[in-house]
Parts: sequence; C-alpha cells; structure tokens
Amino acid sequence: MTESTNGTREPSRTGRSAEALGRAIADHLRYSIGRPAAALQPTHYYRALALAVRDRMQDNRTASTQTSLDLGNKVTCYLSAEFLMGPQLGANLLNLGIEDAARDALAELGQDLYEVLACEEEPGLGNGGLGRLAACYLDSLATLERPAIGYGIRYEFGIFDQEIHDGWQVEKTDNWLDNGNPWEIAKPDVNYLVGWSGHTEHYLDDAGRDRIRWVPGRLIKGVAYDTPIQGYGVKTCNVLTLWSARAVKEFALEAFNTGDYYKAVEDEVTSETVTKVLYPNDEPEAGKRLRLLQQYFFVSCSLQHVLHIMDDLADASVHDLPERFALQLNDTHPSIGVAELMRLLVDERRLDWNTAWGITVATFGYTNHTLLPEALETWPLGLFSESLPRHLEIIYEINSRFLDEVRAKFPGDEDRVRRMSLIGEDGGKTVKMAYLATVGSHAINGVAALHSELLKDSVLKDFYEMWPERFSNKTNGVTPRRFVALSNPGLRALLDRTVGEGWLTDLDRLRGLEAFADDPAFRQEWRAVKRANKARLAELVQTETGIELDPSWLFDIQVKRIHEYKRQHLNVLNIVTQYLRLKQNPDLQMAPRAFIFGGKAAPGYFLAKRIIKLITAVGDMINVDPSVNQFMKVVFLPNFNVQNAHLIYPAANLSEQISTAGKEASGTGNMKFMMNGALTIGTLDGANVEIREEAGADNFFLFGLTVDEVEALKRDGYRPAEYIAANPELAAVLDLIEHGHFSHGDTEVFRPLVHNLRYDDPFLVCADYASYVACQDEVSAAWQDRDHWSHMSILNTARSGKFSSDRAIAEYCDDIWDVSALTVH
Repeated sequence: MTESTNGTREPSRTGRSAEALGRAIADHLRYSIGRPAAALQPTHYYRALALAVRDRMQDNRTASTQTSLDLGNKVTCYLSAEFLMGPQLGANLLNLGIEDAARDALAELGQDLYEVLACEEEPGLGNGGLGRLAACYLDSLATLERPAIGYGIRYEFGIFDQEIHDGWQVEKTDNWLDNGNPWEIAKPDVNYLVGWSGHTEHYLDDAGRDRIRWVPGRLIKGVAYDTPIQGYGVKTCNVLTLWSARAVKEFALEAFNTGDYYKAVEDEVTSETVTKVLYPNDEPEAGKRLRLLQQYFFVSCSLQHVLHIMDDLADASVHDLPERFALQLNDTHPSIGVAELMRLLVDERRLDWNTAWGITVATFGYTNHTLLPEALETWPLGLFSESLPRHLEIIYEINSRFLDEVRAKFPGDEDRVRRMSLIGEDGGKTVKMAYLATVGSHAINGVAALHSELLKDSVLKDFYEMWPERFSNKTNGVTPRRFVALSNPGLRALLDRTVGEGWLTDLDRLRGLEAFADDPAFRQEWRAVKRANKARLAELVQTETGIELDPSWLFDIQVKRIHEYKRQHLNVLNIVTQYLRLKQNPDLQMAPRAFIFGGKAAPGYFLAKRIIKLITAVGDMINVDPSVNQFMKVVFLPNFNVQNAHLIYPAANLSEQISTAGKEASGTGNMKFMMNGALTIGTLDGANVEIREEAGADNFFLFGLTVDEVEALKRDGYRPAEYIAANPELAAVLDLIEHGHFSHGDTEVFRPLVHNLRYDDPFLVCADYASYVACQDEVSAAWQDRDHWSHMSILNTARSGKFSSDRAIAEYCDDIWDVSALTVH
C-alpha cells in the first residue's frame, strides 16, 4: 500500500498513487456503476477509471474557480459551435501525470490500460479542423494557466459515423451518449430561457422613455453540462460548458389524461430537437431554420451565463464586462452574439445604445476561418425576420450607425457603402454574419499569415481599410500533448531521452534534435519508431478494410474532410498515372507506396461522395492486380476521427496538403503530420507557407500555382480543356476513368466528376496536375535515399515548434484578450 510521506494513506478521491487510484476505481465500480464483480467488463473499468480521474480534475477545477474569483482575473470565453474533443481518458491521465499509476492500478485489478482506453466512445461534436482547433485551444489555455470557459452545444448525436458500402459513403447515427458520458457534470440549476420567433412591441418604461421588448412566440430552456479541462502539469482546470435544450413545460398532464399522448410531450420533443444533431442538412428551409436556432440558442445561453457571473461579482458591474471577460467568436457560427449582447444590454439591462455598443465591441473578438464565399454565413432576410425579429431590428440599427461612419470616413463613396452593408442585396436580401462579427468586434484575425493577408485584400478588404488596427494574424496551432505524446509514445520516449521532457510545454526545445539529424545511430532509432507506428496503422487498416500493407513502404496519407478544394481527386489522378505507367511498362521500377485516404463528405455533397467512390474503385482494381500491387496499394480508411488519427499521424511518411492556393485558411492536420516527422507535399496555401519556411525549402515538396498565379489564370479565363489537350498522360487518365475502367464498365458513375474537370474545374486540378505528378516523382526519388529522408524527417519535427497551440494561445491572450496567467495552488 502506498502512503504519503507522513505515513497516512492517500485519499481515494484525490490521491495520485496506484494504490489510491485502485481504491477509487473499486469504489466507483461498486457505488457509481453498481455491477457485481462477476459481471464486470472492460467498459465498466473504463467508466470507473474515468470517474476516478474526473474526481481529481474536479478538485483542481474547484480550486481554479475559487482562485479566479478571489483575484478577479479576466477570463476568456471561447464560443464555438464545434468542439471535437476526442477521447478524454488518455489525455487526462497524461495531463495529470498519472498514466503509470493508472496502468498499475488496472493491472492489480486484472485489466490492461490499452484495452480499457479503447472502450471510450468519441463524442463527434464537430466536423473537423474548426472543432478540433477549439479543443486544442482549451488544452493550451489550461496548460498556460489562463482562466477560460468554452461554450458550445451538447449535440445528442454528433457527426455521423461513416461506413463504406460498395465504395459509397453511408452515414450512420453517432449515438455517442448511449452509454453515458462520465466526463460531464449536469448542472440543472444552471439554466436560461431562450426566445424564438414572435414579435416586438414598444412601451414606456418607468422614466417615460420609449423602449422595445421582444415577445417570443416560443421559449426553450438551455441546461448546462460542464466538462473539466485539465492543464498539463499544473493545477489549473478550466471548463467546457455545453448547452442542452429542454422544454419549458415538460409535460401537459391534462392532454395526457384525455388520451392525447403526443400532445402531452409535443413541446418537449420539439424543444429538444434544437440540440439533437450536429449541423442539420441546411439545404431545405427547415434545416436552415434549425441551424440558425442552434447557433442563437447556445450563444444566448452563454451570454446570459456570463452576465449572471458578472451579477455575482461584488466588485464589478455590467459596465466592467470588457475588463472581466473576453468573448471570442470562433468563425461566423456564434456571430449572432453581437446582436444578442446588445439586446441583453439595451432591452434587459436598459443601457443606452452607445454605452452598450462600446461594451460589446470592446468585449468581442472574431476569428475568421475561411475565404470560401459559401462558408461565410448569410441568412435570408425573411427567415431571419420570422425567427429573430428583435435581433433584426438591432442589426438594422447597427448597420445604419455603421454606414454613417463609413460615409463620414469615405465621403461620396456610395459603392463602398453598398458593399459594406450588413444587409446583402444581391440575389435576395440576406444578413451577412461575417460582416456583423467584424463590425461588432474590436479584433479580427485570420489563422495563417497568408490567410490573414488575403482576408485584408479580399473578403474583408473594405473593413481593413476602415479599421486597419483591428486586424492581425494568429496562425493556428495544435497541442503536442495529444498529437505527439499521447498518440506517438515511441517518439515521446525518444524525444524525452534526446532533448529532455520540457519539450511538451516548450516545443521550441525540439530544435535540439537538429544536432542529431546526421547521427547514424539516432537516425536508426528514428526509423524504428516510425516503423513501429506504421505497423500499428497497418494492423488497423487490415482490421477495417482487409487490405494488407507493408510497413517498409512509403506511407502517403491524405486525411481531412472530402472537398473539391482540398483536391483528393488530384491525388487520385496521380495514382492512376502511376498505375498506367506500370501497366504500359511492366519493367518499370517504382518505390513501393501505400496511398491512404480518410475523411467524411457532407451528406448532401454530390461530387465529394463521387470522389470517395473513385478512391475506393481505383483501390479495388489496383489492390488485386499482381502486376501493380507489388508497388502500390490504395486504402480508404472509413470514419476518420480523433481516435484513429492517433494512429494515422504518427505513421505518415508523406503528408498531402494539396489544396488550391488561396483556398485553405490554415490547416491543422499539416501541423500534426509535421510534428510526427512526416514530410509535406503541398502548395503555397494556408499554413503550408509557414511550415515550409520553418522546415526549410529543402525539406518540403513544393508544387503548383501560387495565389497570384491562380488569380491571374482565373482573371484571364481558365480553360481546363487546354491543359488536358497539352498533356497526353492527363488525357489518358481522364479517359480511363470516364470510360468505366475502374467501374466495371459503368460510364455514368464518374462522368459528373470528369465532366466537372474537363469543362469547369473550379479548383484548377488540371492546371496543377503536371507540377504535382513531377513533384511526386521527386518524392519517390528522395524516398530511395533512406538516410537523407530520415534527415529531412528529423528536421521537420525539430522545426515544428511554431505550430504548438501554446504559442497561438499565448498570442491571443497577450495581443487580443489581455488574459494573464493565474497560478492555482
């Protein structure tokens, strides 16, 4: 039995020893889970260990909250419609420093830690990079001891689980809450009413002033669920608050008693639909309405909660909001918060407009994540007016006052006034949410150096000219705790031995690896770690797809959302090119390569689903053809998520970051690959530019048109047919696909995809094809020199320090939020 230094036994709720943890697990098995010993399964041990770990985090959480209240430190509130947290148990064990204790405690109980970790159901509360970035930022905020609250939605069903049937994506319901969620703590007493629809009316207040009140047609209750967010190696534990919708009147007893069972629960069913599923299909009108309701619901609950906290502070009033809270809008999804805070301050708190507006702008910051027009949210005016009538009035008032400012600064420039209006006039009136977020925030930032410049030059150019001081860049980052230490234990051990354990909170220490890049013994160790990681991934691939991979091959990986601008189909065109070369020249020698894809297509995205079908169809033919499968195989790994990303990023030799220049805001997968020693093949797009600068041009495979070249080509009139006619290999590849070679003679299935490339090609696949194929030939040649490849791989990891989310969050805290570190004792 482990005892503390004074001879007393550690408490089972807070003790960090294996013995204390073992007692805590046993207690939870008996009292929280209530299963007899004979009926216990690994999943029960997972829940018991998770609850025991949560106990220790809650102890830190209580201390963190009290310290923040006592000292009155400013708090960051990160508002995001997505939080893709990933599995929590392993990360929390790491951050608390009790991995070994947990392993030993479970061993004493006859359980294996890895088997128990595998029982965790991943909450899919996000689509991809945006939600995962939010999760990384919460980890860094806690690790840097900056007080913070994450605010989002507790979706009952997250992003769909993806299955592949006959090569097609099939969406299955993500029932992540089926077995409960041991990490969250329900807070039924923390709840707020959220209005919807209805009308507004004027009235006179007690002082005889004209006021407006909103009379909602419907009320929904938002209930808080709190998840503790533990920092690494510190006592700071912040919180993620997710809101769940409930009916205000839960049950109509009279209707039930008269036999109308549906009417008895109708309001509850309708209300709880709000947080039922992540991002409903917003093509139909009902989907748009629900998505707007989701966004408004969680923002309103969050802002009401913040103001409630302000009310409880003895030394502050609502006028002090900007000094006590920094509210960050993670993309346009929470941008309705600008109008909602104004409503709460003007209508509910009865502040005058100018005072309320000053508070609002000083409190909000806005992060833009995209240059794609379709991702810059707009809402049809009619839908918005019916749904949020008071907020539309407020937006009109904001717009009127703002446009007066524009006229004052740029007299006579009515075209500029029209362009900058928050109300769009083209193709039917709309409310422009990105513009609302920009006007209502004191700070606007992009997420990579290139993206921030393009933001100032294009999408928000007029606003930059209006307020250049509001704009800055904050290049994204990812947490090395999850994406190196947790997912790549072999590399973690090697790094600890080589540069010391401090790299986990100071990633620039990895620069110390540069001294070992030409050390033959170290390179051998480096390759051994990578080989073991590739073997782990190969085992998963065989389990999931039946395809056998050789870990000695080059693992060429592209995992991300399936989207035309990310150009998975460009990758496929190169694969078919290599296939054709092998078929035409059987004596051709080629560096063996496994092409591995993963990612989900939006359910309504026709061409993205065709791209998945193409990948699987090409793989189905190549993988069984003995004349080519000794040199290449193609894998589509279904259901890409954080859990299998733990195996994917560490196993990659080559990272595919091949979006059209100017289309990817930043990327974060590119950073995860780099940290784990993968080399990047990519365009000068998003954070690729900075990755290449950090790694060195000699350690990056560059191809493709630049942003300026893309713009010039489109301006002059891009004609993909000309590129196809000039390149016999490209023409042959497209013909092969179109004529049914990979689809059992079916000439229709890929015709839309090929037709799009021949006659439209909005993302310049044909224009970049030749450069991409030539660059892939360079990759194959480089792979043949094992020592030089290892040298480049080591330098990529060594120079990845800039891409830690700790660096990004420190910049946000220092430059935008003014949130200081707060040590919890």
